[in-house]
Formats: sequence, C-alpha cells, structure tokens
Amino acid sequence: MAKVSKNARVAQRAANAGSGKDFVKVVKSIKDPVTGKYTYKEMMIHKDKVADFFAEKK
Repeated sequence: MAKVSKNARVAQRAANAGSGKDFVKVVKSIKDPVTGKYTYKEMMIHKDKVADFFAEKK
C-alpha cells in the first residue's frame, strides 16, 4: 500500500464534515439544593457548543 499524503487526509476530513465525529457526549452533575443529592445530565452535542453547555445554569 502506498502512503496517503497529508493534503489528501485534509480533503477527506472536509468531505466528512457532517459526520458524527463532530459530536461529543457531555455529562454535567447538578446538585439539588434541597436534598443535596446529585443528578447527572447527559447529552450529545456538537463539539463547538461544549462551553455553552457547561456555562448554562440548569
């Protein structure tokens, strides 16, 4: 097998732009103020919106 050039890999990534590799699973723990117990919020979101997910309150 021949080597694949670096430029070919970049073009291939651009072709897969809408694939699922752009999404990540995030888990946020939320503490209940009354009981003190934790619940966990899990979501699959786009990797560019991770900071927004953790910045929001609930």
